[in-house]
Amino acid sequence: MRRPRLLPALVAVAGAALLAGCGTGGELRSAGRVPAAVGPVRLWPTLPPASAAPYDYGEGETARIPGIRVPGGDVRQLDPVAVVRAGLKALPDRSSGVDELPDRTVEQINACRDAPRSCPVLPPYFRDLTGDGKDEMVLAIRLAGRQLSVRVYMPDAGALIRIMSTSDAVISVELAGRDLIMRAPSAITGYEYRTAWSWDDRQRAMLPTQDEILRIGQDRGHPPSPRPSARRTPRPTVSVPAERR
Repeated sequence: MRRPRLLPALVAVAGAALLAGCGTGGELRSAGRVPAAVGPVRLWPTLPPASAAPYDYGEGETARIPGIRVPGGDVRQLDPVAVVRAGLKALPDRSSGVDELPDRTVEQINACRDAPRSCPVLPPYFRDLTGDGKDEMVLAIRLAGRQLSVRVYMPDAGALIRIMSTSDAVISVELAGRDLIMRAPSAITGYEYRTAWSWDDRQRAMLPTQDEILRIGQDRGHPPSPRPSARRTPRPTVSVPAERR
């Protein structure tokens, strides 16, 4: 008379075994003990904070280009050589020296009409980098020592504003979404700098929102970095993404 009572128990045990077997394929398992998270600790807290940057990186500097009008806000209609030549007379909102060009380069720019083959102004590219629905003009000027001066111009109420200007020994320049990315050689073999410039609404300028040094290799599909030029732009001592405002 007790045999029927064993059936529910056997069914329960079999069901538990089946459930246990089904759960082993995707259930979470412990990877063991992990180190506890440690928050940031301020070193040398008694040191007074710096009141000025160690050098001027050129970030946030803008300038209205004199004599250039942008009807309808269409920068594609502009002559890039005329833009660069007019920019030589522009008064920046603050002087960093980053936008200055060597005398020889200025001579070549002024002679672009008569000697187009030696003109250092490269063909422009266009992309909406500010998110206002209008394209900006991205220009580059070849400099000595295989360096490149890269500038970005924004239409503004019929006028033209330079919202970025930097010079560096450049491996490549890329547009990715609304970012302008510059790759530059590092003095460390097998590494390169990668700087992403992004539009900042508060400064009304393109800022280097991320500046990092990356390991490279043939497996990443990048060619070896050339030797850096002695005139390359100095970089921040700490590679930390800037806060996006």
